[in-house]
Amino acid sequence: MTLQICTEKIRNKLGEDSSLNARLKFDCGADGVVFVDAIARPHQVDNQDRDADCTVSLALDDLVALLAGELNPVSGFMNGKLKLAGDMSIAMRLQKVV
Repeated sequence: MTLQICTEKIRNKLGEDSSLNARLKFDCGADGVVFVDAIARPHQVDNQDRDADCTVSLALDDLVALLAGELNPVSGFMNGKLKLAGDMSIAMRLQKVV
């Protein structure tokens, strides 16, 4: 699965008005980023690298697994597959959305 497909999946899962109310970035290193502005209405999801309230660093394969429901966010964090920077409460709210 490509980063663009992941971007579309995140856009569809969040919808136009989720309860996230924050800016979040999935940083997949050399594969690129997915930036979510869930403050804007409708939400904006794209691949531009901007400052976020919370950044989740992970491999693209792990993002694919996360979106498919094959990777539990908590166990992924505990196993070091997901690294968080910034406001951790946003990542906790994200779990309900994604």
